[in-house]
Amino acid sequence: MTADPQTREASADERRSRARRPRWALLGAVVVVLLWLGVGAVGGQAQGQLSGVQSNDNSTFLPAQAESTLVADAVARFSDSTELPYLLVVERADGAALDPRDLGVVQQLAQRVPSIPLPELGAGRTLGDYLVPGGRVVPIPAEDGRAVLLSVPLDGTTGTAASGETTALAEGADALRVTLRSELAPNGLRGWVGGPGGLIADFSEAFAGIDGILLLVALVVVLVILLVVYRSPILPVAVLVSAVLGLSAAAAVVYQLAKNDVITLSGQSQGILFILVVGAATDYALLLVSRFKEALHDEESSWEALKKAWRGAVEPVGASAATVIIGLLCLLLAELRSTSGLGPVGALGIAGALLASLTFLPAVLLLFGRRIFWPFAPTVDHAHAEDVVGSARGVWGRVARLVGTHPRRTWVVTLVALLAAAAFVPTFKASGASIDETFLTEVDSITAQQVIEQHFAAGAAQPLQVVVPQADADAALDLVSKDPGIDSAYLGLVPPQPGQDAPPPKVVDGGVLLQATTKDAADSEGAEDTVRRLRSDLDAVSPDALVGGNAATNLDVLDASARDLRVIVPTILAVIFVILALLLRSLVAPLVLVVGNVVSFAATIGVSALVFDHVLGFTGGDPAIPLYGFVFLVALGIDYSIFLMTRVREESLVRGTRPGVLVGLAVTGGVITSAGIVLAATFSALSVLPIQFLVQIAFIVGFGVLLDTFVVRSLLVPAMAHDIGPRVWWPARLAADAPRDEAVAQEGR
Repeated sequence: MTADPQTREASADERRSRARRPRWALLGAVVVVLLWLGVGAVGGQAQGQLSGVQSNDNSTFLPAQAESTLVADAVARFSDSTELPYLLVVERADGAALDPRDLGVVQQLAQRVPSIPLPELGAGRTLGDYLVPGGRVVPIPAEDGRAVLLSVPLDGTTGTAASGETTALAEGADALRVTLRSELAPNGLRGWVGGPGGLIADFSEAFAGIDGILLLVALVVVLVILLVVYRSPILPVAVLVSAVLGLSAAAAVVYQLAKNDVITLSGQSQGILFILVVGAATDYALLLVSRFKEALHDEESSWEALKKAWRGAVEPVGASAATVIIGLLCLLLAELRSTSGLGPVGALGIAGALLASLTFLPAVLLLFGRRIFWPFAPTVDHAHAEDVVGSARGVWGRVARLVGTHPRRTWVVTLVALLAAAAFVPTFKASGASIDETFLTEVDSITAQQVIEQHFAAGAAQPLQVVVPQADADAALDLVSKDPGIDSAYLGLVPPQPGQDAPPPKVVDGGVLLQATTKDAADSEGAEDTVRRLRSDLDAVSPDALVGGNAATNLDVLDASARDLRVIVPTILAVIFVILALLLRSLVAPLVLVVGNVVSFAATIGVSALVFDHVLGFTGGDPAIPLYGFVFLVALGIDYSIFLMTRVREESLVRGTRPGVLVGLAVTGGVITSAGIVLAATFSALSVLPIQFLVQIAFIVGFGVLLDTFVVRSLLVPAMAHDIGPRVWWPARLAADAPRDEAVAQEGR
């Protein structure tokens, strides 16, 4: 029978009444949005200033008790200032030997250096204002007569102090390069700016793109993916605004902590912070929005749907964020300050993403209601993602059917394939990368180092520094000079002039400084072997002898990285296991998830070794890469485990474990793979910066997340959980499994 007009009108009024959102809730949503916009305004300014509080010098990353750090502290007492020199190297453009006229041009250049203007630092400012007091620029000809080396003694304190958005270090390097081009080229000469000062300036320039290019690339990539996923022009913008506001909140706190030396912020950490927040905030948004969309198929009121979605999402999102935050805070156990500094930086980023995703985004969803999904707004049709379970409809219906039909075969084949990839882990190179391999583009400081090595002893630019008691100085000098890895050695701050007696060395606190030039480059394994040998041999001369310098710093970084990996990896695994055990109220399910994560990580490192060695041609890698890769893959990968298994448990409480696994897989499959694609895409944005370390991290995390979402979370984990059955929740036992256990027992009689 057809309803009369009055009945239809009453029914429509009733639907509109049910769909109406409370006025107080709308008002609260507006207040939340306005508060977040205020946070964005403040945090946006701090975000733009993060580059000014960076530290990219390896020596500042080591713990205070590291031997090279102790030497650096001692060397600082031999001089009234801390020197951070530029090294200028000059040669003829045609490669011929330098004649007296060429040497005269270089001498004039040396005299001109202190007067080079630095207008960006203020009117009348020159490079000489930032050199160490009494420091001179003295040309040093090479023995082959084809090059000249000039050391420009920049003051490490005043040179690196922030002046607006720049430093004297960066401006000085730029000004020196302009001067070299203008004064050398007309005379048939060419030159480069390198050394510690030039290298750090190039790092700063490379990381300068973080504030704009990196964030823009990440946001554009995520926007494109979200447009494909949601087919709506409104919702992706809301998600991205939420991510940017979360980043602004985190940046405001990170800036203050780094500015006051509470944490160490490197350029790498800043880049990872941007990517981490955008990726995590988008992942959390995907889960909340999927729950909201699912609820809108059952609820007339977007307010009721939002409450239902928020309650369903807050536990997995909160638990996953807490797991990642605690995992990142485990990095505080690291000896390397760059690694320990990443812990709180990343944790604050995740906290910002969590707050924005659970407050700002729900407020926007409430204000827009169903219109947020325009032009494909969901209707009240009671359609659910789990309807595909047991059928061949849809991708996740077929995947669930495969897992449910052949669970053991699925997880065994998947595990074998992952272990085959993991077999290449021993070939992964992470024992350090030379300066030449640090940048992926041509950089002035790298070219300078290569030219210096062609004409001078490879370690001339960065000598070893040895601090010994005055009484043992001559014996130490004799031992160091005879070492097969040393080209020359001398006592004091400056080498003796040819034909002149060496001046007596300065004595500070009963010790003297000995400096030595290595035959191998300071960033080579040969120089590191020389450091190890000298540290051992000098113990026989004096147990108080300390060996430092750039090569020693690299060695100490390598040793500290190995120690950090041994300590932090088991700590993170233990923390994650405990959190999962509390969340899932089980001991078996967390074990399955942790094993899945570890195998996934191992397979990723194995594949990465093949790609880096045979495709990209990388011959080395930063020693911190395995730890960084582990933290991001395991801590972030556990997000997807939590998204999956919390839904599996929720469904298992009603349906039983095995049906619950299939429903949980079908319902979360789409959102987990979408989240994985987004996170992989955001981390791949790191590859726009020409730093090998970041490109390697981008590939490891990008590939690892895709492997985790498409293979581990879609096949390995659900198949193992289905095969184990109700025992996966041991020692707990779900009530919904009891009738099934009785039925099985009856069949067995």
